[in-house]
This record gives sequence, C-alpha cells and structure tokens, in this order.
Amino acid sequence: MVSYLQFLGATRTVTGSRHVLYHRGKVVLMDCGLFQGLKELRLRNWEPFPLPTGFVDDVVLSHAHIDHSGYLPRFGRHGFDGRIFATPSTADLCGIMLPDSAHIQEEDAKYANKEGFTKHEPALPLYTVKDAEQVLGQFHVVPLNQPFAINRNVQFEFLESGHILGSALTRVTLRREDETTFQILYSGDLGRYEEDLLPDPAAVSEADFLVLESTYGDRLHSENDVHQTLADIISKTAARRGVVVIPSFAVGRTQDLLFVLRQLQEAKRIPAIPVYIDSPLAIQATKIFCAHPEAFDPQNVPEAVNGDCSFLCHHLQLASSVQDSMALNNMEGPFIIISASGMCEAGRILHHLKLKLPDPRNAVVFVGYQAEGTRGRRLLDGEKEIKIHGVLVPVRAELHNIDALSAHADYEEIFKWLSHFRKPPRMTFLVHGEQAQMEALAGKIRERLGWPVTLPNYLDKVDLEKFLPPLAFPDPPGAASLP
Repeated sequence: MVSYLQFLGATRTVTGSRHVLYHRGKVVLMDCGLFQGLKELRLRNWEPFPLPTGFVDDVVLSHAHIDHSGYLPRFGRHGFDGRIFATPSTADLCGIMLPDSAHIQEEDAKYANKEGFTKHEPALPLYTVKDAEQVLGQFHVVPLNQPFAINRNVQFEFLESGHILGSALTRVTLRREDETTFQILYSGDLGRYEEDLLPDPAAVSEADFLVLESTYGDRLHSENDVHQTLADIISKTAARRGVVVIPSFAVGRTQDLLFVLRQLQEAKRIPAIPVYIDSPLAIQATKIFCAHPEAFDPQNVPEAVNGDCSFLCHHLQLASSVQDSMALNNMEGPFIIISASGMCEAGRILHHLKLKLPDPRNAVVFVGYQAEGTRGRRLLDGEKEIKIHGVLVPVRAELHNIDALSAHADYEEIFKWLSHFRKPPRMTFLVHGEQAQMEALAGKIRERLGWPVTLPNYLDKVDLEKFLPPLAFPDPPGAASLP
C-alpha cells in the first residue's frame, strides 16, 4: 500500500477533523481538530493518538476553527515536532485561538475544582497555554494559489474556500514511482456564494480523489431575509428591555454579525443600543480581520482595503477583561452580547446563559451549526432545563435559530461548487457531517452526478492505488535486445 488515506476524525460527526495521507513514505495530516459535543467523542481527545509518535511528518491546516486546529497543542505535547502549514491569516488566527483554547481549558478545570463539580481529582486541562505557545513555533506560512513542495513526491496548494478568513481548499499533487501524478482535493469547510465579506469558493475542475464536507448535506439554508429576521428579534427584545445573547464563533461568525448589525444600524432598522463583544478572542480576531484586507471581497467591502475597521460596527463596546464581562451581569437591557463559544460548550457565554436564560424578556439567538450533544443543540431541541457549571438552569428566554448566517455551504451550494468538475473523481469521501446529513448528500451525489461516493468510518484506511491505473514503468535499458 504505497498511497492511502486514513480517517481519524470528522467521520459521521462534524468535529475532530483529522485525515492522514500516506504516500511513498511521507505522512501528512490534513487538519488536526478537537472533538466536541457528545461525551463519547470528547473522550477521544484524551485517548492516545491512533498512530505512533513521530509517524506524522507534517500537518496541512485548512483553517483556524478549533474543530480543525484545536488538537495541535495536545499533538505537540505528545511528540509531534513537524511543520504545520497554513495560510498567513490562518496562522495569525491560530496564534490567538490555540492559546485561548488552552486558557479556557485551564480556567474550566480550575473552576471545576473550585466548585467541586468534577468527577476527577483534580480536574486537568487537555493542554496548557505553554503547550499552545510551543506548537505555534512549528507554523510555516504558505499563501493562497502558490504550490509548495513538501518533498519531490508530495506538493500541495491552498485555494480560496470562502468559509472564514484564511480558510482554504487543499489540493495535493502526488508523484508515483513511474513519474505519473494524481491529485487529492480536500474541501476543509466549504463556504457560501455571494457572501458580504469573503470571496466565493475557488472553482476546481478536476481531482482524482475528493474529501468533501457534508455539514448541511440534507438541508437548504432559509431563504428568509436574515436582516429582517435579526432586526425583528432585536427590536422586540429591546422593546421589553431585554438582552439579546448571541453565542457565536469568535472567528468568522462574529465578524459577519458585526457587519450585518452595522448595516441594520445605518438603515435605522434596529434601535441604537450597545453591542458588546464579550470575548477576548473575538476582539483579537476582529483586529486580525482588519490586518488582512487582501482576504476580503473588494466589491462588497471597499473600506477593508484601506484598513478602515469601522465597516464592522458602530455602537461597538469591547468587554476585554473578566471585570468588563462581569459588569454586564448588573446592567439593565436593552443591549446585545456576542460571546463565545458558538456551541455553548465553554467560555464566557456560559455565564451569560446562566443568568439570562431564566428571564423571558431576553432572547438567545443561534447563528451557527449546533453539533449533536452540545448545549446549543440541546437548547434548540427544546430542553426546559440545561446544566451549566453543575447547576440546572431553567430555560424561559426566547430561543431563535438563524441558520442562513451559517458559513457552511448547503447542499445546493455544494452542488454549485461540484458543477465545475469536468469529470468525476475516482472516489468522493464524505466527512464532517452527522449520519443523516452524510447519507442524504451521498444519495444526491449518486443520483444527480452518478459519482462513486463513500462514507468512511472512524479509523478506516483506504488504499488509493486500487483506484488508480497500474504503474507504467518504462522498459529497462537494453530490454529490446533481450532474447
């Protein structure tokens, strides 16, 4: 088996993206994400890495979201000392996100020990800030659209994916023993078309193998006017002197929200109430967004090209410190809080939900995918009480879900992207989706396109050579004169 793919995460789940590519002795890990959501998945973060220490040579990172990058400090702690390749803005974002993830885990462990709601004595973090800072020294920047040779037989290129700042499709070109080549295209998280801030996903015309995300493989994003829906929620909540709490991914979704809120403020479609970003990570990420004007669509955001960050929001307040965050607890509404994490699994958002969920004047607005087993998913599924920091909290606030703000392509947008292929891949592997979403998208691909498609299981290993033409070695010297 000279070339194979092995799937160590994001198999029938939307978290823990880790895909191993082995080719002619070189081992590359495409993404190194953290498992989130269901306990059985989160426990994988604590298990030994499925491959021997030192087996993986390099990591190629599609983007900075924690479900794609968040295992890196743990990986480094247990012996990985290779290179981590990322786009410039992905490297910058990981520079704040990985230490932040470590800090949250350290603080959650400390809080659990203090309050005594842990089964472990003592509770420990998965990794530390020191681990995160150590692994950041292994990053190597590779710009979009510039092929990079890992060695003579393995080359890759990052292409725009349109998901978040710095996100990329990864096209890997592999040289075989007979000097022929084949390509693997990894979608990472595929973004949407005609978005406000970022360009469309890059069109790709062919690949021998496609590793494709399927987060929204069974659904279409709502065609409701996102601006109107958000304006209605904010206006009604403000009228009853409530607080709008928005759990949001600190990177990508928060900046999209700020852009929409600015547009609503300018059009006077919402009252001029304060907007608080209560996430040090989101505050730092917003500054990184402003430092990378080359990543934006200049037609939609001409201000970004000139380094003007006012395009993100007008009535913006920053809750940088713990004291700033705690001060929000004593404020009377109306105002808006945007805080992480987006799936309500950790961080400051938990403190706000603990205080705001019992009050029917308030509203909680979900603006991104909520993975199975997360608090966000359980709230949307209608749980009347939710456990936060060991305490059952009654749910009386209004709950809203605006999936049209998602940064993931729905299935029609996936097909729009697939329509650029001139011929089918030899095999399409669906990842990063729950079971129902993956099966639905697989059925649609087979029905509409007639492509071969498979749904890998956790730890599955696929021999790529069996899909490729036999090696065509040239005749050895003097072969024609042999009897």
